[in-house]
Amino acid sequence: MTAVGSVGPVQEAAPTLTVAVERAEAVDFAAVPTLRFRARVGAPAGLPVRAITLATQIHLAADRRRYDADETDRLRDLFGPPEGWDRALRGLLWTHATTQVPPFTGETVVYILVPCTYDFEVAAAKYLHALADGQVPLEFLFSGTVFYTVDGRLRAAHIPWDTRATHGMPVRVWRELMERHFPGSAWLRLDRDTVDRLRAYQARHALATWSETVERLLGDTGPTRSGG
Repeated sequence: MTAVGSVGPVQEAAPTLTVAVERAEAVDFAAVPTLRFRARVGAPAGLPVRAITLATQIHLAADRRRYDADETDRLRDLFGPPEGWDRALRGLLWTHATTQVPPFTGETVVYILVPCTYDFEVAAAKYLHALADGQVPLEFLFSGTVFYTVDGRLRAAHIPWDTRATHGMPVRVWRELMERHFPGSAWLRLDRDTVDRLRAYQARHALATWSETVERLLGDTGPTRSGG
């Protein structure tokens, strides 16, 4: 469910804007995995908005959804044993984004672009990978500056960080994005010394791929799980 946040500057006479996050989708043909969030920005009737510099923090509101047994197990290294989640389960900062909103009167639609990583050293990627289905609970915090005209004069007002909106992004949107860029694979970051040792092990045992090397070390010398 999407919530509408009120965007208002500190000054009493400044306009009150509204921001609603409507949906998330993958960006086609992006060099890196990128999501875009469709946001609807509204202004008081008849007020000419000249521009908005919209700064956004996006948080993963982990405490706002339920998790099945498999998801709970995969999230242990982030939040600890589930019996302590009433204290440990918390929101995670995902990313920052800045969006330039062009002139409009009434309301307009803009897209907040979010490059994504599949690096499991990043807590947000680890969290998203752990989810099997359902929705990712997101919280958007907005700040920035709105430029508008009153009686022909240009004015500017600050958008406070307590401006918020929520959105439930389907897990499948993120999974399909990662599958598009990294089909059937994932990424792990290793120390150089570890990579050198793995490479030496791979050469000694004449293993063709990194997956074969890791499976050999894990003791799985037979067919891969996907192969039967």
